[in-house]
Amino acid sequence: MIHLTRLNGKPVVVNAELIETMEATPDTILTLTTGRRIMVKEDMEEVVEKVKEYLRETRVWTLPPS
Repeated sequence: MIHLTRLNGKPVVVNAELIETMEATPDTILTLTTGRRIMVKEDMEEVVEKVKEYLRETRVWTLPPS
């Protein structure tokens, strides 16, 4: 889950794994795999960084045995 801000200033928490697409129009619009669209204040690069951070924190990376 990532913390973002709606255009009206209210916080919203989004499941990062459900984000299918993002576009800037100029506001950032997230389209989820459910079809729901959410407009947020953060720019696309900031959302991408938050998703990367989320993935780093939640994924366990292991190397195959050698």
